[in-house]
Amino acid sequence: MKIVVNGETRDVRAPDLAALLAELDFPPELVATAVNETFIRAKERRICVLAEGDRVEILTPRQGG
Repeated sequence: MKIVVNGETRDVRAPDLAALLAELDFPPELVATAVNETFIRAKERRICVLAEGDRVEILTPRQGG
């Protein structure tokens, strides 16, 4: 199915958000996630079913000064 991840259209197989993180090699414990502009808690990723056209944001922590 085609979804948008961080602004880029991707063709993915993952049925849910947790599986998407694994498919795209993101470490689940180090990212924050949102689907269609709604924040999804880490414990809710397995029940967050993805659908064609969803917009997913995967945010990684950054340090700077």
